Amino acid sequence: MTPIRTEKLTKRFGDLTAVENLTLSLEPGELFGLVGSDGAGKSTTLRMLAGIMAPTGGDAWVLGHHTVRESGATAGDIGYMSQRFGLYPDLTVLENLRFFADLHLLHRAERERQTERLLAFSNLAPFSRRLAGNLSGGMKQKLGLACALIHTPRLLLLDEPTNGVDPLSRRDFWRILYRLLAEGVTILIATAYLDEAQRCNRVGLLHQGRLLACDTPENLKRLMKGTLLELRAPDPRRIARLLREELPEAQINLFGDRIHIVANDPSRITGRITALFAEAALPPPLLHPIEPSLEDVFVSVMEE
Repeated sequence: MTPIRTEKLTKRFGDLTAVENLTLSLEPGELFGLVGSDGAGKSTTLRMLAGIMAPTGGDAWVLGHHTVRESGATAGDIGYMSQRFGLYPDLTVLENLRFFADLHLLHRAERERQTERLLAFSNLAPFSRRLAGNLSGGMKQKLGLACALIHTPRLLLLDEPTNGVDPLSRRDFWRILYRLLAEGVTILIATAYLDEAQRCNRVGLLHQGRLLACDTPENLKRLMKGTLLELRAPDPRRIARLLREELPEAQINLFGDRIHIVANDPSRITGRITALFAEAALPPPLLHPIEPSLEDVFVSVMEE
């Protein structure tokens, strides 16, 4: 059974189209990343799939059930974690887990068994008596995930679960996701982090509500047209502005202290940059071709 399938799924808010003609499908046991910047339509897509929001047009099926005509059929098989998960700050970690278990009508024996398992699974057992409001950001996210898993869902919808979380907590969170995949859970994760998208089996690039591309991370990198050159130079912001003025035919993007240049004719572009540096009395440029990252591909596809 296909865990998720959409056909021309669309959501409009007045004159704003948040999601436009989204067509995709997920495979069982897959980790799928829906990637886009803020306002791309990721959260709206997950809300429609979770049955929280009705689409304006198109259709979606989750675990074989239509999200509108059979909206309540999959409630026990889906775990949904929103950007601001509804934890109760004045309840302890343990009390939050038990509360969500009660919401899903788990019998007491099963509730206690699941609670104990998830506390160990998320490494929250030592903090079971701590108020949720006193947890760190990373711990809150892990507790949110544990609450979403309390009823043993087959499909997990995660809306930017590591946003604002420190690197160590992000790493722990992903370790938990990999263990869930090993148990056969299908995961759809919405994220703005391109390095996280690298971890997914497949990635959909979403921009202004439209799906620009969908494939494995490695195949998506082949969408990059031309050769990617990396330039390291002093005062990279000033150099990037200069290159954009002098090389309008090339894509010039700034990544921290590095400048990435997409060129159809790398030899000619390299010669032009070397000449520009000489005219500006700058040291010879440190310029070399590199393999594109998903971030490079995403920026390139958006600019096209």
